[in-house]
Amino acid sequence: MRKALSLVLIAVFLVSLFGGLSVVPSAKAVAQEVTYNLDVEPEGIDPAITNSIAAEDVGLLVFDGLTRIDSKNVPQPAIAKSWTISKDLKTYTFTLRDAYWTNGTPVTAYDFEYAWKRQLSPELASGIAYYLYYVYGGEAFNESIKVGSKYYVQAVDAKGNPVTKTVGGKVVPVPNMAKEIDPSKNVGVRALDAKTLKVYLQSPTTYFLSLTGLPFLLPVCKAVVSTNDTWANNLTNYVTDGPFKLTQWSHNDKMVFVKNPTYWDKAAVKLTKITCYMVEDSSTALSMYQSGQLDASANIPSSELPKLVASGDVKILPYLGTEYYRFNVTKKPFNDVRVRKALNLAIDRKSLTASVTRGGEVPALAWVPYGIADAVPGSDFRTVGGTYYKDDDIATAKALLAQAGYPNGKGFPAFTLLYNTSDSNKSNAEAIQGMWKKNLGITCTLGSEEAGVFYNDRTSLNYDIARSSWVADYIDPMTFLDLWVTGGGNNKTGWGNKPYDALIAKAKATTDPKVRMATLHAAEKILMTDMPIIPLYYYVGPVLLSKHIKNFYQSTLGFVDWKTAYMG
Repeated sequence: MRKALSLVLIAVFLVSLFGGLSVVPSAKAVAQEVTYNLDVEPEGIDPAITNSIAAEDVGLLVFDGLTRIDSKNVPQPAIAKSWTISKDLKTYTFTLRDAYWTNGTPVTAYDFEYAWKRQLSPELASGIAYYLYYVYGGEAFNESIKVGSKYYVQAVDAKGNPVTKTVGGKVVPVPNMAKEIDPSKNVGVRALDAKTLKVYLQSPTTYFLSLTGLPFLLPVCKAVVSTNDTWANNLTNYVTDGPFKLTQWSHNDKMVFVKNPTYWDKAAVKLTKITCYMVEDSSTALSMYQSGQLDASANIPSSELPKLVASGDVKILPYLGTEYYRFNVTKKPFNDVRVRKALNLAIDRKSLTASVTRGGEVPALAWVPYGIADAVPGSDFRTVGGTYYKDDDIATAKALLAQAGYPNGKGFPAFTLLYNTSDSNKSNAEAIQGMWKKNLGITCTLGSEEAGVFYNDRTSLNYDIARSSWVADYIDPMTFLDLWVTGGGNNKTGWGNKPYDALIAKAKATTDPKVRMATLHAAEKILMTDMPIIPLYYYVGPVLLSKHIKNFYQSTLGFVDWKTAYMG
């Protein structure tokens, strides 16, 4: 070390002595700016009511929760610097660090209590409120009826059936005025002081800490949000606590984020600016990448994937999710399980993944994907559960369709296969449309809608069959299976099954791993027997990624966290 230093000093001396030597300039610092393709316009930026990958990506850019999930899918301290868990695994006490909102005010436990109870409030009608059903009293509050400023349990008749009445032509629930729910007392999330949050769970939940790091349980600034219902519609009021802050939103074009100077862990954030584009056309996104306008995109033309993987421009990452179609079971003929099964069995998934998607996807012959542990260490839930039907089982499909009254597709009513606009969704739909025509004699129309309209139509059951996808929120089969409880916020099929609901409830209350997993397998069997959905394939995560991006992290759960990424 001393010798090296001496040589440097000699060189400096010679340069100063002879003066005429030229000095090699240092390399120009790399701008810490990234351009990323969100693919679609987020349906909103209020974390309590948004539920798309695009919105989740935005949520993690601008917010920090109690924990943050690291690159190994393990929750790490974030706004909560520490926590304790009771012996019965039902009470969590979080101690918050010094952290600040972008308006300079402290992030407090009161903000978390307000945010979670707001998400559960029936008047917000959040489709993701069920993530907080793990909290004691959360489900009861979410399903309560507001009368004036108070909340009440819905009345039931002598048989236990919910009581309703018709008001102005609309069926509404009837409250039981003797059973009030007070969210300040009956919901298990309480700020003991500004730095201490106590959470009481309905039952032990082994993955609760992982839930606190997801984009669904983020805090909001109580002082701002409680006084402004449109706080997330105006960037002036959009107060956040994450590594970046949103400075520009040109709808259906781009969002611009800059490093947040008030972030508690700002030293770990290297990027100074992130520009997120909303390019739905994958070919356009690829052209932008090739011309240097984009540094990263998950929207890639399937026809180009093999070549891009070979060149190193595309990385194939693990991605715990399932592509599927959902039926509107309230419409004929999709209220007939034989029809649903026939359409499912008439799809050649092997051909679809090999010739259309071409990204290494795995044909789905059940709902829950591979990659989730079962009860026995080293085992996989999907492997243990096996498959529930054969791929491309045309003979059985034809027989079922004939039993339903449509031999060789004769008399089958017109219907539309609806998807949100993208090249890949279109290619999938065209391939499956052709399979149904060839294998069953059924003709369907394809419908494409811009993302916002599509999500609204799907939520309101304004569809026949709709394209869908689900990516795990945490690494447990429950994240796939509790979607389908009757009336669940993400169900959106009109399907319900009481034995299924009971199994999900049992699994949520069970701590014995073997009993719990057996219960979840039994629930999946019901789902795959009733078939309100058509699983197509299990995801992989191809990402078009500049070689200059370092520390890129896309979770197996699908979202991208740019907190520690940098350009090199």
